[in-house]
Amino acid sequence: MPWDGESIGEIIARGDNIMKGYWKLPEETNNAFKNGYFYTGDLACVDSEGYILIVDRAKDIIISGGENISSVEVENVLYMHPEVLECGVIAMVEEKWGEVPQAIIALKPGATATEQDLKDFCRERIARFKAPKSIKFVSELPKTGFGKILKTELRKQFS
Repeated sequence: MPWDGESIGEIIARGDNIMKGYWKLPEETNNAFKNGYFYTGDLACVDSEGYILIVDRAKDIIISGGENISSVEVENVLYMHPEVLECGVIAMVEEKWGEVPQAIIALKPGATATEQDLKDFCRERIARFKAPKSIKFVSELPKTGFGKILKTELRKQFS
């Protein structure tokens, strides 16, 4: 990838410190390894000094009408809203566009932002097609033991 801080590619790695495979998951292992390289599923760009910035996970990219939408980009905009405590953006199946962004949001205590408020907020800051088409409100989002939002659980609950 060019070191321009914009071009996005998948991080791949190989070496003695890389795992041999997924425990008792041979198909997953075969999908993750190609020509001795481990394909991480992390999408990143490289800046002019060689620093790598992870921008999203390949499986979290939303493809809407042929356009790739980074769920992280939409989440970052939502986190700018003063009433958003936490959020996760996932793909929602849509007949015309294939997929569209759907946001699952937990508001801060006492917050009163509406679905329309948050849609308008996003549309003022990112391209209209990237703004969530649907917003669901929850009291909290499912997380791992390390506090990372479980998008797999969001997909199960809201797909």
